[in-house]
Amino acid sequence: MQLVRRFRLHALFCALALLLCALLSRPYAETGVADDGLYIRIAQGLAATGHIVYNGNTTPMLGWQLYLGAAFIRLFGFSFTTVRMSALLVACLTAFALQRTMVRAGQRESNATLCTLAVVLCPLYLMLSVTYMTDIFGLFALVLCLYGCLRALAAQSDGAAIGWLVFAVATNAVFGTARQIAWLGLLVMVPSTVYLLCWPGPRSTHRLPERRRVLVAGMLACMVGGAFLLACMGWFLHQPYNVHESLLPKSFPVAHILGQMAQLLLEAPFLLLPLTVLALPELRKSSPRVIGGLTLGYFLVGVHPFHPHPLFVLEPSCGDWVTASGFFNSITNGEPPVYLGTGVRVLLTVASVGGLIAWVASLIEGGGKRDPNREIQAEPAHPQSLSWRERMVLLGPFTGVYLLLLVPRASTRMMDRYLLPLLVVAALWMGRYYQERIGARIPAVAWVLTALMAVYSTGVTYNGFSLYRAVVSLAAEVRRAGVPDTRVDHGWAYNFDVELQQAGHINEPTMALPAQAYKPAPLPPAGQCHAYFYDNTPHVQPLYGIAYQPDVCAGPAPFAPVHYSRWPYRSPGTLYGVRYAPAAKLPAGMP
Repeated sequence: MQLVRRFRLHALFCALALLLCALLSRPYAETGVADDGLYIRIAQGLAATGHIVYNGNTTPMLGWQLYLGAAFIRLFGFSFTTVRMSALLVACLTAFALQRTMVRAGQRESNATLCTLAVVLCPLYLMLSVTYMTDIFGLFALVLCLYGCLRALAAQSDGAAIGWLVFAVATNAVFGTARQIAWLGLLVMVPSTVYLLCWPGPRSTHRLPERRRVLVAGMLACMVGGAFLLACMGWFLHQPYNVHESLLPKSFPVAHILGQMAQLLLEAPFLLLPLTVLALPELRKSSPRVIGGLTLGYFLVGVHPFHPHPLFVLEPSCGDWVTASGFFNSITNGEPPVYLGTGVRVLLTVASVGGLIAWVASLIEGGGKRDPNREIQAEPAHPQSLSWRERMVLLGPFTGVYLLLLVPRASTRMMDRYLLPLLVVAALWMGRYYQERIGARIPAVAWVLTALMAVYSTGVTYNGFSLYRAVVSLAAEVRRAGVPDTRVDHGWAYNFDVELQQAGHINEPTMALPAQAYKPAPLPPAGQCHAYFYDNTPHVQPLYGIAYQPDVCAGPAPFAPVHYSRWPYRSPGTLYGVRYAPAAKLPAGMP
């Protein structure tokens, strides 16, 4: 036991499990995945010139993420995969830190390990771990901040509490430069911690805080962190070719926003399925009236006739990174092959929704009270166990503000990757609640489900990168036929990189600097296939495209299809070249 505590073997196991699944998915492809190709090119420029130069479609600051990516480029040479491995390193560190955070939050080592694996081996986390998107980097900042806050609350002296508060502020300020929403750690989570330290609970009758030294130090640390944030944002807003986002939506379609938020939040039980199903046995202890009311509420939210998504009731419900077809898809022609059939999705939906109803029913009827017969004593090294009030004060305001900041996104379209911080909060709550109210140890079935989820996550991640490698192969074949990349729509992620090679930046209408950098692109011909995000890539004027079926758009092009492997299927997937206009209308010299 001393060896385990000394070397944190449980936390190391979480990091290595993630690393193994990531490597098994063979995450290499020399093209962008979603927006990460743009970020990789910025890191490449930083490695070559020592300067950060944005390229027209960058809403996050990127910050330290770029310097880590540039360091990998200088050490190992440039490739898309090299830069993405820097994100995998951070993902493994986050897994390690998250397990220790779960323990500090009061969970047993084994329970904390299971809850951590449920988060980091879910398909959303694994997919993002092997791309250069900012979500993992931002989550790393939040997890470190939460760990520092928990250590401050458990500190036995004012000096130790102040030290951990400074740690929480400093790490969140620096690592939050990758993704600005991560700064909610020092803006919301740290002040909540200071409040708990200085006003310990309702038993206190003092008008003034009980620990003035901690209050002053905590306020100063937050003020210094806030000044750092303002300086970073001031610098960022003056950089050319970046994108400004408003905190307020241009319009406020209430029904659409509520639908998008529900669509996002209802995917969380599926992503945390090994934990979600733990409460299912508790349904037999719940009131039929409560279960019936919650079930009716779900159907009113999830399947009302005015919702735009025809299969909203089926998981995965959000359909961005985690979809019925698998990985993130930037190819818009044809229908991608189905990975999760309707029957499987129905089973997953029943399990996810049933588990969600069971958790909510247990919370309603149990009221979050401790069960003295099942209360798990904290490990000797971590004597302080947070009460339910303390947990709500620490994580409640952060969760509320985070959800509020998602509203502008919900006014257009929500993305499931925004769930990552909420998954951590949910796993923290479910693990501790189960431990206090249901059973001392999470049962073996959860470990089996976690392993199955890891297999699924590895498979869809492998399929996604296999697809993108097929895109690169088809692009090379088309070039050999004498057709330049600017005349082919290879999917918008690939097209973005082509546009960068031609213009140096994406033609984004919300760019503020330099003035008039955006040039409106003409509308494509009516009724003809065209590139998605065509306005962002005006130098890409496609005569051909790639598709999942050969008979879409104006029919097949004279290029050999490219096959790619798909786990666990024997029959491979196939990408086809298609025409965007009839052969008679193509310019002379085009095949």
